[in-house]
Amino acid sequence: MSEYQGAKKMTEPTIYPGTVDPKVIVALDFPDADAALHLARALDAGQCRVKVGKELFTRAGPVLVEKLQQLGFDVFLDLKYHDIPNTTAQACRAAAELGVWMVNVHALGGRRMMEAAREAVDKTVHRPLLIAVTILTSLDADELHEVGLSGSPEDNVLRLACLARSSGLDGVVCSPWEVAALRKTVASDFRLVTPGVRPAGTMADDQKRITTPEDAIRLGASYLVVGRPVTRAGNPLVALANINATIN
Repeated sequence: MSEYQGAKKMTEPTIYPGTVDPKVIVALDFPDADAALHLARALDAGQCRVKVGKELFTRAGPVLVEKLQQLGFDVFLDLKYHDIPNTTAQACRAAAELGVWMVNVHALGGRRMMEAAREAVDKTVHRPLLIAVTILTSLDADELHEVGLSGSPEDNVLRLACLARSSGLDGVVCSPWEVAALRKTVASDFRLVTPGVRPAGTMADDQKRITTPEDAIRLGASYLVVGRPVTRAGNPLVALANINATIN
């Protein structure tokens, strides 16, 4: 009996039927493709999407994205493009042509950069969702002030989210702490993607502005990015199912 089978037998969670719009995005924060694919095969593409970030994409490249898609997963390519408008636009076009479900830029790149990125993906056959990173969930007020940003993390998130919305983007990445305030400002179809989500009783790790999955959804989050509570679990599918149970 495998480790996964043994854990499943002990816990026996309710595994919900696959949905057309899973809310959980599992962060595949691994150093190589083999580890990422091993974890992906332990999950269910009907229960979640997956995120490929900087380290994994740098090591494994577009081939990994294609393999994850062959396993049935929608892929959020989390590279936070931040460059001059033309360079960012061409990078977003390349991501769209790779067939990813979602790609992101950094809102601090400004309006012209975000508009150029939006125009680039609008011209592709399979347009991904284009969202903007606002303020990293690892940053607190003191660290923002140190880099020259005045005001609280929430002040900066709201300002950058409004800029992203007016630039034509589909949503933003924000911490759960800013979701409620943003929902008073943006329409329900503007996606709020929230990292910093930790099930009750788990470690905060290096995240500072966190909340539970059920609270994030209740406040108005569209999608939840969850990493270590799933990827380091004894049985990732059980951990994923338990999170889905709390938000369903």
